[in-house]
Amino acid sequence: MKKKVITLGEVMMRLSTVGHERFLQADQFNIVYGGAEANVAVSLAQWGLDTYHVTAFPDHDLSRAAIQYLRQVGVKTDYVYQSEGRLGLYFLENGAMQRASKIIYDRFDSAFAKFDASQVDWDSVFDGADWFHWTGITPALSQSAADMTLAALKVASSKGLMISGDINYRRNLWQYGKGPLEVMPELIRYTSIIVAGLADFENCMDIQADDYEQACIQAKKDFPQIKYITTTERDSISASENGLSGLLWNGQVLLSSKKYQMTHIVDRVGGGDAYMAGLIYGLLHLSDQDALEFGVAASVLKHSILGDANLVSLEEVKSLVRGEHVGKLLR
Repeated sequence: MKKKVITLGEVMMRLSTVGHERFLQADQFNIVYGGAEANVAVSLAQWGLDTYHVTAFPDHDLSRAAIQYLRQVGVKTDYVYQSEGRLGLYFLENGAMQRASKIIYDRFDSAFAKFDASQVDWDSVFDGADWFHWTGITPALSQSAADMTLAALKVASSKGLMISGDINYRRNLWQYGKGPLEVMPELIRYTSIIVAGLADFENCMDIQADDYEQACIQAKKDFPQIKYITTTERDSISASENGLSGLLWNGQVLLSSKKYQMTHIVDRVGGGDAYMAGLIYGLLHLSDQDALEFGVAASVLKHSILGDANLVSLEEVKSLVRGEHVGKLLR
């Protein structure tokens, strides 16, 4: 039987400059749709899982185009709602060589941030589900979005789901009068698997540490329900070349993945979401070490794909983990 995964979060329209043009040069933009949590759902749908994304859009054709995109890539839209407000946007300038990429967000007052989730029947949403994934982006958007995340977590937890949360601290998003330490700890207390770097530990969990494993041990003391803590390690040589590996703490040992050297990066946006999706798939089907390797390989492949989502097959990820068919012409 297929595993059922629920994700929750805003879907935005992404407008990218053509090629590696700068914003100052651009006279046209390429459009795709994406969002951290929806990107996870897309990956898992590509790999045969039953994925449902919970979100809200304004009532117009651009929103319908976004919904159509989710359906095209296999994500179920049964729990997509209409709400007053606007469609969130973000603009991307892809860097190259030593010039960094840039993102400009334009998502204030979006339909998702203003959505009153009291109309959502969370019992129905999580009926038969195996996994729920959220990120720290959602509770940073508004009080209503934070309340919605908490309501979803309470029901998911009561039903015994595995719950993953990518803390994903973004300082510029917390603009509605509350800081992350006022909101995030309560959400984390329902979460089994967290994605966190050292800065996330400090800003969202009030844990100061110089050593990653020690931070994990302290997090487990403060939040006993946590089963796994994970992060990726990125060496940014340039916008075009990065090294990537992963760490997974399983409550006993800190596991490390193979390190990949990625040259000629096509698009790094969504790389963390691809890793999270790979880890979710791996923890549902594989050993801890193999799950970590699967997640990192999935993220590496995302860096070769234009757009937010990781449109690669299960076999492509497995082949990279095995070191087969790397860069070959397959006929």
